[in-house]
Amino acid sequence: MRKGKGNIEAIYNKPWILQRADPYVYRHEDGAYYFTSSVPAYDGIVIRKSDTLEGLAQAEEVEVWHMHENGVMSHHIWAPEIHYINGAWYIYFAAGEAEAVWNIRPYVLECKDADPLTGTWTEKGKMGRADGDEFSFEAFSLDATVFENKGKYYYVWAEKVGVGKQISNLYIGEMESPYKLRTVQVLLTTPDYDWERIGFWVNEGPAVIKKNGKIFLTYSASETGVAYCMGMMTADEDSDLLDPLSWRKERNPVLQTKEEIGIYGPGHNSFTVDEEGNDILVYHARTESEIVGNPLYNPNRHAMLMKVKWNENGMPVFDFGK
Repeated sequence: MRKGKGNIEAIYNKPWILQRADPYVYRHEDGAYYFTSSVPAYDGIVIRKSDTLEGLAQAEEVEVWHMHENGVMSHHIWAPEIHYINGAWYIYFAAGEAEAVWNIRPYVLECKDADPLTGTWTEKGKMGRADGDEFSFEAFSLDATVFENKGKYYYVWAEKVGVGKQISNLYIGEMESPYKLRTVQVLLTTPDYDWERIGFWVNEGPAVIKKNGKIFLTYSASETGVAYCMGMMTADEDSDLLDPLSWRKERNPVLQTKEEIGIYGPGHNSFTVDEEGNDILVYHARTESEIVGNPLYNPNRHAMLMKVKWNENGMPVFDFGK
């Protein structure tokens, strides 16, 4: 394990881990940090481990699973997240098929060994929808995250509907097991506002942070270039999280491009804490305004860190300043 000593203050809102989009950081109960992300080749799932947050940048990267040669899970391996649920490790990710690369669906891996870097990962297949649910995971589905509240686990994901360019919405369901939903899908948010509709109509990349009796769900919107940005929804932790009326959506983005400091298209975030317990936003962004080639395949989305501030109303503030 990498200890990683140094001045972490110097790395906020700068490229931290290069060419690692959709970054996800999990701090385990023993204090160890785990990092995973999409890799530029979109061909497998990697994990890093360190006993400090800063140390993840230099930690050895281990590929724990590689895509199939054909069939499902054989193309576009995207946005993995690593979670620890009921004594086992789970990776949630999206993948397409070599024969139909845009048949993106959500899948689950399980590891029951103590160390997820050296343990055996078992494929649990496509995420299972609830009995009676005819819709979930039948179309382009990706960016799943999992969170716990009041002893229940919830699964939030993006799925496209409609025709033409299609619309990417966010849905939520309660989980029956780490790889099956108990409840039918509930629509959380659709791209309502102009800043969610640039290039494509997109809500994706959900992430959850809980504080002050509230659940804050951030998500990303619009195409993946300069327009990419973060929105947020809020619910009371005692409310019915499967009731769309429990959630309040912010009218404006909570994080977006800041040209003055050279950060473009911040989004697809996760949350963790530093060694002192301070809340940290982990996100990806670009450092150039002009993207060479197709934005999807340009590798220059870098993982970055930001301190989360909290205002007098108990709401998170995402500010590029220290």
